[in-house]
Formats: sequence, C-alpha cells, structure tokens
Amino acid sequence: MFEFSNTWVFFLFPLPFLVWWLMPPMRRKANTLVAPFAGQAAEASKQKLRRSAWISRRNALQWLLLLLAWICLLGALARPQLVGQPEMKVKTARSFLVAADISFSMAARDWVKEDQRSTRWEGVKEVMGEFISRREGDRMGLVFFGTHAYLQTPFTSELDIVEWFLDETDVGMAGQMTSIGKAIGFGIRLFEQDTLDHKVMLLLTDGSDGGKGITPLDAAYMAQKDSIKIYTLGIGDPEAPGSDLDEESLKAISEITGGQYFRAIDHESLSEAYDLLDQLEPMEFEEEEYKPVTELYYYPTVASIVIALLLLFIRSIIALIRRT
Repeated sequence: MFEFSNTWVFFLFPLPFLVWWLMPPMRRKANTLVAPFAGQAAEASKQKLRRSAWISRRNALQWLLLLLAWICLLGALARPQLVGQPEMKVKTARSFLVAADISFSMAARDWVKEDQRSTRWEGVKEVMGEFISRREGDRMGLVFFGTHAYLQTPFTSELDIVEWFLDETDVGMAGQMTSIGKAIGFGIRLFEQDTLDHKVMLLLTDGSDGGKGITPLDAAYMAQKDSIKIYTLGIGDPEAPGSDLDEESLKAISEITGGQYFRAIDHESLSEAYDLLDQLEPMEFEEEEYKPVTELYYYPTVASIVIALLLLFIRSIIALIRRT
C-alpha cells in the first residue's frame, strides 16, 4: 500500500503563490548608458526624462518547472512510503528454565516407546524437544546437572538453538552424581540476571540429591523468595528395583514454590506431563503489530534537484541569448 506519512505538508502548496502576491517585487539598481544627445531628443519630442525599470518575466516553461520542483519538494517532505501487510511480532512473556539431570543413572535402558527400549535420556530428549519447540513466546534456557550444574544455553527466544544444544548433550557430561540442590541454586543465579518477572523452572531427575552443598529444600525456599515457580518431573518408576527416585523431595520442592510434581515412567506419561504443563503455563505472550515500511522520499527529492538544475540551465541560456 502506498501512502504519505505527513499528509499535512500538502497544505503548504499555496505558500509560494501567497509570497508572490503579498511580497513587493525585488528592485535592483543598475548602471545605464545615457546618450549625449538625450536631452535634445527629449526636448524635441516634448517628453521628459524619467527613471525606467526592467521587468524580468519568466516564460511558461520556467513557471511550469518551478511548480513541478515545488510539488516534488512537498512530496519528499510528506514522506511517501510503501507499507506492507501488517505482521504480528511476538513479545517475550516469561523466562522458562529447564534443569535436566544427566547423571549416569539416566543411561538406564528401561525407557519404553511402542515396545522399543531406549535410555531414559534419549526418551526425555525426544519429548523435551517437542515441548521446547511449541513454547513460542518464552525465553528458554538449559541447565544440565550431575555432580555439578552448568549452563548449556542462556535465556534466548531462539528456540531452534535451544533444541540444537539439547541434541548435543549426552549422559555423564556433568558427572555421575545427582546434585538437585546445586541445580536449583544455579538456576536462581541465572534468574537474578534476567529482566522478566515471570520465572518458571522445570526440574527433571531420576534420582535423589547427592547430599553435597545446599539441600534441595533450602534451595526451594530461596527460589520462593525470588518468585521462581518450580515444576518437578520424576523420571522412572520409584518402586522398581535399584531406583532411588526421591518423590517426596520433588513434591516438596514444587509445593514450596507453587509448582506441581509429575511422574513419567514411559514415553506416553512424559508426553502427558508436558501437555499438562502447557495447560498450567499457557503461552500468554503479548503481540504487537509490525508493518514493514519502505521509504520513498529520495525519489521526489532527486526529481526536485534535477528540475531546479534544469531551470538554472534554461535561465543561463536565456541570459546568454539576450547578451548576444
């Protein structure tokens, strides 16, 4: 769509005509050649000598060029634009941090999908990738933990980058233990550097805290003070032989911070947990209208300059002809 941004500029169109009508003509003095016999000629013709004036008149072409130059100048000041179709631009609504356990226990091959077994981490990665891809409007971050917690992806709205870093992560990269308290504390420090008020953490683990450093409950109380809501997700069957999943601690963490606990023992239950999480934390992002605009003011500006130069050239030619 073509439009002018400053349409009020066209009200200035009659300005040159008002100036021409109200302002007196410009007078310039010039030396004249007086013939020696001018007095005798005036006496013989019974006329009196008087001052004379030369009125410089422009022809129709010059007036037309002046008018076109003025119109082009007004057109440039009015800022002509080509405006594209309005687009909706997503504004970030919240910071969503995923803290995932990648200790050695996540390599257990007891994850079932369609009668096929895989490691817990492979199953979690697959479903988590689908969850991340549909969180449009959130700034996502990734923290992985084992013996230690480390940042894999800082908060970003580029969800493709978050998914890529998720795919590049494997079990054991953070050590063999499970330090849930350290993971929560690390997430709290990340949120302190963030500017958004709505802060959500998703904590995934299949074990219990290793007992070193800050305890999970103490970390949960710290998160509560910073208005961080923590959803906990227990991976695996706590009643299975060899499982050390501490559901009581995970439930307590979520209750303290106003979140909720989920259990996932297979692909279907994990998908249901993510679907429920989508309902609890819907994508309530803001939208703003964005219109792509292409400025065209330089076209009438160049046209006005070209016309003005052409007018000067014509006046120079006329003046040269008169002198010859």
